[in-house]
Amino acid sequence: MSKAVRFALIVGASTAALTAPAVIAAETDEVERIEVTGSRIKRTDVESSSPVQVFTAEEIQQIGFTRVEDILNQLPQVEAAGNSFISNGSSGTATLDLRGLGANRTLVLVNGRRLQPGGIYTQSADVNQIPAAMIKRVEILTGGASTTYGADAVAGVVNFIMKDDFEGFEINAGASGYQHDNDNGYIQGLMDERNFEYPTGSDGIDGEAYNIDVVMGGAFDGGKGHVTAYASWRRNNELLQGQRDYSSCALNASGTACGGSANTPIPTFFIYDENFDTELFWTLDRNGNGFVEDFGERYNYAPINHFMRPDERFTLGAFANYEINDYVRPYLEVSYMNDVTAAQIAESGTFFNEGYVMDFDNELLSDLQKQQIQDGLGIGPDDQFIAYIGKRNVEGGPRMDSLEHNSFRIVMGADGDISDSWFYDASFQYGQTSSSSVYQNDFFGPRINQAIGAVGAEPCTGDCIPYEVFTLNGVTPEAAGQLTGTGVLNGIVTQMIANAYVSGEFDFALPTASTPIAAVVGTEWREIEFERISDEVFEQGLLLGQGGPTESLQGGYDVRELFAEVSVPLIEDVVAVESLILEAGWRWSDYSTSGSDTTYKFAFDWTIFDGYKARASYNRASRAPNVAELFAAQSVGLFDGADPCANNPDTGVPDATLEQCLRTGMTAAQYGNVSASPASQYNQFAGGNPELKPETADTYTIGLVAQPFDSLNFTVDYWNIEMEDVIGTVGAQTIIDSCVENGEFCENINRNQSGSLWIGEEGYVINLSDNVGGRKWEGVDVSANYLQELLGGNFNMTLAGSYSLTKEYQPLAGKPELNYDCSGVVSVQCFAQPEWRHTLSVSYDMDSWWTATARWRYYGSVDYDGETDTLAADGIASQSYFDLVGGFTLGDNYAFRVGVNNVLDKEPPMVGGTLSSNANTVAGFYDTLGRYLFANVTLKF
Repeated sequence: MSKAVRFALIVGASTAALTAPAVIAAETDEVERIEVTGSRIKRTDVESSSPVQVFTAEEIQQIGFTRVEDILNQLPQVEAAGNSFISNGSSGTATLDLRGLGANRTLVLVNGRRLQPGGIYTQSADVNQIPAAMIKRVEILTGGASTTYGADAVAGVVNFIMKDDFEGFEINAGASGYQHDNDNGYIQGLMDERNFEYPTGSDGIDGEAYNIDVVMGGAFDGGKGHVTAYASWRRNNELLQGQRDYSSCALNASGTACGGSANTPIPTFFIYDENFDTELFWTLDRNGNGFVEDFGERYNYAPINHFMRPDERFTLGAFANYEINDYVRPYLEVSYMNDVTAAQIAESGTFFNEGYVMDFDNELLSDLQKQQIQDGLGIGPDDQFIAYIGKRNVEGGPRMDSLEHNSFRIVMGADGDISDSWFYDASFQYGQTSSSSVYQNDFFGPRINQAIGAVGAEPCTGDCIPYEVFTLNGVTPEAAGQLTGTGVLNGIVTQMIANAYVSGEFDFALPTASTPIAAVVGTEWREIEFERISDEVFEQGLLLGQGGPTESLQGGYDVRELFAEVSVPLIEDVVAVESLILEAGWRWSDYSTSGSDTTYKFAFDWTIFDGYKARASYNRASRAPNVAELFAAQSVGLFDGADPCANNPDTGVPDATLEQCLRTGMTAAQYGNVSASPASQYNQFAGGNPELKPETADTYTIGLVAQPFDSLNFTVDYWNIEMEDVIGTVGAQTIIDSCVENGEFCENINRNQSGSLWIGEEGYVINLSDNVGGRKWEGVDVSANYLQELLGGNFNMTLAGSYSLTKEYQPLAGKPELNYDCSGVVSVQCFAQPEWRHTLSVSYDMDSWWTATARWRYYGSVDYDGETDTLAADGIASQSYFDLVGGFTLGDNYAFRVGVNNVLDKEPPMVGGTLSSNANTVAGFYDTLGRYLFANVTLKF
């Protein structure tokens, strides 16, 4: 048996590797040819010319998670994208983000075919459609793969290979939950200063999850056909931010105090004269004596927010194939998913959304308040004034977004032999996702004018209950209840794909090699249709807690494609060249929206001698603009950030100079008199652009695959991704900072009459989609696997790591002075990407009835680039998490597994308001909720 085949046996036998070098088990020298992610040419191993990492079903079970996004986020190559730890602004879907280039640049496949977009809020695939129990393995390809799969594979491909050949009957039931000891002295001290409540110690297990999976399969008609069917159910319970001390208050921008919102139960007011010459920032006197200057009381909106959303999901599906003869083998894949989740956030309010014009005949104002306003603004009783109101609707309860997704996918096709060395595959695929969002208990803006007696509104008589915000504790639940509304979104996205190709080997080879030249030629047609219908409430942005309108979106495109690949063995069986193979690929795409585009690749696969292989590849990849990027309506929304020209709450003065702030549209009189947003949220004017063209990327890889000993193998791969004409935005924060520092983009900043970028909707940063600039990412991936027989069992050690060399954003082409590198950096603009991240696993398998695995997950430190966040001033320290799992087999039919992730109950690193994605941390990336415990039992017959 050759060393290469022994290599395949060694790694194929591994049961504890985390993304071990990609090989496949073989039991004889006659190795089956398979199709590997990244190419349609079948080969005898999966160590291709492009780096492919393999994640097996056994490894998935050992991690213990049942949500696919949580499983894949364990990998060093993946950054957190859409997940269950996001509540405010959640799409209700789960997405994957390779390398941090964006979920829209990560192509998700099931058995080598595209998964359709996820719903009304996202154009990326929703991996909730994929039941973890049905995954045979996951293949992760680094770098562009557009020649093989078309657009979107810029960062790479995640290909879920499913258990479509299952034999027997299996039922798996599991339960899991989180446990944490609340003992964070830092934030508890901050909450004590504000008299906020928080949990202490441990209340046991929370955030529970339960799952049941049933799989059955078998052959029929004498083995000519096979069917696998499955059904699964999963329920995850909610967990509120108030159930963890480190998330029980919303830290301010600097992370030095419990911040919160100026929309408080006892309201605050920005009051102006009609010319906006004078600003009064007042609240109600706590003794009921008119107004007093705001004294910094803020509403702690954190506890009631979801830290982890509740979710319930059902999936079912089947895989079938039948061999009529060698020339016709039809196959069928069908799947369905129903997923229901809810995103709860703090109570609604008036949010300073609108400047209400008021006069002094208003009966809701006391005589004292009328006189205070006249004196403060220097106006008379016959004048009018403008009031922006910040009142939290604690009388009405939290806001809730109920999200439901129904996905259906069917693949019908046939493959077969054309000759002994050529075969064909032809298929049609239809995928559909229908989804809805019902947003409840948010304030309905048009009703407020009447309820507060604003000028021009209908009198509040009859059933109208006055909204007595100018009276201490004057608002009743009945008055608040009449002001709430419900918004409804419904949408459907469909994807149709027709694909056909032929693949095989010619009956000739180059004189310097004996292996024939192989090729693939094919064609594909693909159509995407997207429709999101907003009711009038969403369409006009009438719910005050939404940050702006969510308008209907309709559009679509189709693409016709031709593609080809060729594999040419150049040299074989000479000194230092056991084999040298040239691979090339080409794809022509014609989009109905942006015209034609061509992608191509070249790669070399050099087996130096038995057990050592070098590989290199170049790919030209592209991504066409999706429906939202092309057709989304342009409107005002929110972004998280900071205005350096607003008064820093810690110092009381702006961080930027007067000269710098004048560039941003602020007047000298406004300088030093503009309040910062307590919630670190500001307005931006954003939307789609039908003139977008495809973005392009050049990806390079070079690496080594080696097996120096029978028990050890490893891979080292350098990768480089350089993008041009990136579809995106310059970034609202980048626009502000560039204007302040360099005088760039100042025309994109539009302040309101008081100089604010967050009070009302008249002030905003223009941040529209365009082909704006570039990206340059590069790094090194390392994986290793050691397997040794020991004491009657197998000892296995694996390492999967990734080192980020460069993560450079180029916001605007031709402006290198604006470039910034996010490798090893966290900031308002940079995700917390450590330079080095790895998972080291050690396992022992007795080959009889038990296995044990220990894992060390390491995240390197990141530096903080900024001046606002004092808590993160020294960056985020390196994080280590340790996991333990044991598996036990009882006879041929029963097995169970128990495990603990994050054994030491390490908390996620805390950051201030401008860096946090949710709950004072980078949610879903670091271990977010503490210790995770899981158990499952499997019965198989």
